[in-house]
Amino acid sequence: MTGRWRNVRNAFVLNKKFEKDVDGKNVILIDDVYTTGATLDACARVLKKSGVASVSAIVLARVTKE
Repeated sequence: MTGRWRNVRNAFVLNKKFEKDVDGKNVILIDDVYTTGATLDACARVLKKSGVASVSAIVLARVTKE
C-alpha cells in the first residue's frame, strides 16, 4: 500500500443525517485529477457501506507516467 492510499484510508465519513438520502441511490463522484485512484476508492467505499447502490466517477484529467 503506497503512502497515498494510507493517507486517505479512513479519511472520509458520510454525515449520519444524509444516510437516508443516499440509501439505494446511484452517486457520481467528480474529481479534478486522477492520480492513483486512492481518493475515489476511499470515497466510494464509504458510500457503498452507507447503502449507495452504485458509485460512478467523472475525472477531468489524469496523471500519466511520462
